[in-house]
Amino acid sequence: MAGAIADLFPGYFALVMATGITSIASHLLGLETFAWALVYLNTLAFALLWILLLLRIFRFPGRIRADLSNHARGPGFFTVPAGTCVFGSQLVLVVGQFQLALVLWFIGLVLWTLTMYGFFMAMTIRENKPALDKGLNGAWLIAGVATQSISVLGTLLAGHYLAYADLILFFTVCMFLVGCLLYLVIITLIFYQFTFLSISSETLTPPYWINMGAVAITTLAGARLIIAAPESHFLTEIAPFLRGFTLFFWSAGTWWIPLLFMLGFWRHVYKRFPLRYDPQYWGMVFPLGMYTTCTFQLAKALDFEPLMWIPRVFIYLTIVAWVAAFAGLIYTLIPKQSQDPAAG
Repeated sequence: MAGAIADLFPGYFALVMATGITSIASHLLGLETFAWALVYLNTLAFALLWILLLLRIFRFPGRIRADLSNHARGPGFFTVPAGTCVFGSQLVLVVGQFQLALVLWFIGLVLWTLTMYGFFMAMTIRENKPALDKGLNGAWLIAGVATQSISVLGTLLAGHYLAYADLILFFTVCMFLVGCLLYLVIITLIFYQFTFLSISSETLTPPYWINMGAVAITTLAGARLIIAAPESHFLTEIAPFLRGFTLFFWSAGTWWIPLLFMLGFWRHVYKRFPLRYDPQYWGMVFPLGMYTTCTFQLAKALDFEPLMWIPRVFIYLTIVAWVAAFAGLIYTLIPKQSQDPAAG
């Protein structure tokens, strides 16, 4: 157990992110039983992961510092504020629980501040830095995902706490724009890596699906702001900008999907890379669920019904992906009996 805690994958809160957004998507599309089942499961997963993380912080602080200053593993810590806020959004949309969601939002803000500036400070002052193809991966985009998760949850809360709505919505617009900035900067480097540097089946890991997931949650953040515009004079004035910018990011996310499926086929079928459970696969489930949810909300925000066929199809892809990842997780937790060569 001590070894498992010491080596805990920093990005394991992606499980909470994937489960939360799958639950939200299921709720929006009328699959209430499955959505509520994921609420209970996500509550358990959220609590257990926090226990493991706190044990790791207090028992193995050196491992935490080493991971935070590691180009490959460090970005995984952004799943902690992102998972916290996605869980909060799940509580608002599926359960209707605003008080606990507000607490999670404030916790997410603190975690976002510590992770954002701690990680980028560590990356900046590190003396021995890896080459771009060794240090950069799709997990870096979770910095933008975490930022947009705060924007999404804050906008949802603004509709409930009307006395503070203007202040909250101004803040969530700013976070939305910061998330856009982070995506555009990081995706430029990733696109350069894809097209000009060598990519192997080993390095083409599932977090590259965040290429699409990061713009999907950006679309969701923008769509929620458009829906909330009637509640704020400030949002009403910038609504045309929000519509155009949000549609731009949705189009970018849609463009990524065929390429990512093709690269997955190349990796696992053509290159025959083994398809076995890895916690990084939650970084593939989350983008599918987020694209389902953001398209549903975008169609609502723009009052454009023809888009609705997309979430009605993608919800089943999301559920299949979630079930496959969860089955892989359960399989790895089942104790395996070791065989004695001398026996038999």
